[in-house]
Amino acid sequence: MLHRADAVGRHTLRLREVLAQRGIASRIYVDLVDPDTAAETRPYTSYPAEARPGDVLVYQFATASAMANWLARRPETLVVNYHNVTPPEYYAPWDNGLARHQLRAQSELRLLAPRAALGLAVSAFNETELLGAGFVRTAVVPPAAMLPAPTTPGRRPRPATGAQWITVGRLAPNKAIEDALRALVVTRAHHDPGATLEVVGRPDVASYERALHRYADELGLRRAVVFRGARSDGQVGAALAAAGVYVATSRHEGFGVPVLEAMASGLPVVANAAGALPEVVGDGGVLVDAADPYALAGAVARVLGDEGERARLAQASAQRLEVLDLASAADRAVDLMLSLGGVRPT
Repeated sequence: MLHRADAVGRHTLRLREVLAQRGIASRIYVDLVDPDTAAETRPYTSYPAEARPGDVLVYQFATASAMANWLARRPETLVVNYHNVTPPEYYAPWDNGLARHQLRAQSELRLLAPRAALGLAVSAFNETELLGAGFVRTAVVPPAAMLPAPTTPGRRPRPATGAQWITVGRLAPNKAIEDALRALVVTRAHHDPGATLEVVGRPDVASYERALHRYADELGLRRAVVFRGARSDGQVGAALAAAGVYVATSRHEGFGVPVLEAMASGLPVVANAAGALPEVVGDGGVLVDAADPYALAGAVARVLGDEGERARLAQASAQRLEVLDLASAADRAVDLMLSLGGVRPT
């Protein structure tokens, strides 16, 4: 599906925009239709009648789909743009059907490896998964998916009490939101009794979402944690602007666009040292073992209590964003596609 408000959807739309700017025809085909983007997509089953010599098929790989077996049989040049598949063991305790779906996705990645002329990974962490699946030619290009950053990120003085933490992303088991809840308990007991947490993102697994709500209640955090659910881009930007610190507890992350959006807004970031988060955050945030609630709470307290450290992180974040250069990511991806010799990426 093409979702307008998620990282894969934004990246896909940005690629189409760059191709159009270069005078190259590009269409977006989907397996399932999102009503919000129906006018911008076509069913993939209509592609054979529209295929032209020189086409390049660019598959945005983030989940299992009937399109994988279909693509394995198509003759066109294939590029797999890999956004990550969450390992099934994260889903198995919560939804066995979703765990099987992730196993299928991993199998489809291996299926497409010998077919693909190029595997594009959004991080070096993801590139190792492509190589493990059997891809021969790979490259790393981050997703062109960030929200517009404020032109002048505001100064963020620490409130005397009641600092607001925020985390943004799907409510999925690999995000380990429970680690943030435990750390918040430690913070409220030892550092900041009025600290709160805002969790922004659509539920991904109903049983996991229900468990998070129960766990927050059991920890005595009913009034300290707000689960916002899915929000528009503008609402996410406003929530980042109102927060005091961004906490990223994910145990398996293929990239982490919301983390960079927080950094771009001038928000200090404390992130788990796992998955792609260390390479994305670099020295623009504080990396910890987020499964240790005392380590996570202590890092947040140090950041919020040290104006000099927050200034250092803001400067390092700006430099990290320059290095990653997400503004040029779509152009870099298109350059790699065109180097394959196709003249009509689709």
